[in-house]
Amino acid sequence: MQISDRSPLPPTNVPHLARAASVKRTTGETDVTVILNLDGIGTCKAATGIPFLDHMMHQLSSHGLIDLDVQSIGDLEIDDHHTNEDVGITLGQALGKALGDRKGIVRFGHFIAPLDEALIQVVLDFSGRPYCSYGLEIPTQRVGTYDTQLVREFFMAVCNHAQMTLHIRQLDGINSHHIIEATFKAFARALRMAVEIDPRRASAIPSSKGVL
Repeated sequence: MQISDRSPLPPTNVPHLARAASVKRTTGETDVTVILNLDGIGTCKAATGIPFLDHMMHQLSSHGLIDLDVQSIGDLEIDDHHTNEDVGITLGQALGKALGDRKGIVRFGHFIAPLDEALIQVVLDFSGRPYCSYGLEIPTQRVGTYDTQLVREFFMAVCNHAQMTLHIRQLDGINSHHIIEATFKAFARALRMAVEIDPRRASAIPSSKGVL
């Protein structure tokens, strides 16, 4: 039997190094820190001061298999808008930082998530070109104390700062909580798909231009 002196190829399921990031954003309105690991197991700590947003961060982490720690202090005595948006901005920046040059990623992701009567489709592309098409029709102004207009603001912030193309479509749904939660679950699953390493071009930029 002939023994080769070549080193064995590394297994393709070993995650790329440094697919983690920590970003801190401090303004006159908020102080937000996001720490994430794209190759995690779905552990989450979230303390934004907005209970419903914390609940959605847990959905994002669990279904995206992202280890996520989101801590925020904001001017909640005014309303939730600044904190909600700045958490989205900081999360988007952390995603962009963790992906780096985006070498080796699948790049595209899509998922359709049901939650009882609600059915939401999310399609995304880490294209380097931020664009958000938001198609939710949420029937109530609030879920608990959370202003449902802030869902759009959150995804716009993530999209712009992660430099992704994002399409959100509501295929069905009448319950506001179900619609929003299904959206976060679909986003998490699409995100997980897009950031996976493609073993067939793990060292290449996923673009014919050679750059994203």
